Amino acid sequence: MLTKAAGGAWRTATVPLIAAAIALGASPAIAQNREQVKVAFAHALPNLEGKRLVAVTVTYPPGAKSLAHHHAASAFIYAYVLSGTIRSQVGEEPAKIYHAGESFYEMPGSHHRVSENASDIESASLLAVFVVDSKDEPLTTPDKAPGSQ
Repeated sequence: MLTKAAGGAWRTATVPLIAAAIALGASPAIAQNREQVKVAFAHALPNLEGKRLVAVTVTYPPGAKSLAHHHAASAFIYAYVLSGTIRSQVGEEPAKIYHAGESFYEMPGSHHRVSENASDIESASLLAVFVVDSKDEPLTTPDKAPGSQ
């Protein structure tokens, strides 16, 4: 049972999240079916002037997926599956499923067509490590939807 204060705090924290999802054009149900990205580490590379290393964890709830996207033009990315199974398709290569402990990489300028949890039952996560130009932002840009400008 929630106390009155805890219930109020929960509502206070949840309402802005739902409002943000709606403002971004997603229903709350759709927003929950997307990946969650958290920066784990970011630092300039002292021996490579103008470059930085950024590591992010990407967590996919069951059945969740990322929108097709491009990464920053300078980004070389190494991805390591931490848990579950990830389906990935980069460029024109066929989609492949990667299991915990397996890895793949993306060359600068690649198009990441598919990035999703291969399971509708279990969560999955990966660690993505970017080596990127220091001023290259954003790290990820979703493809524009057909008909959008």
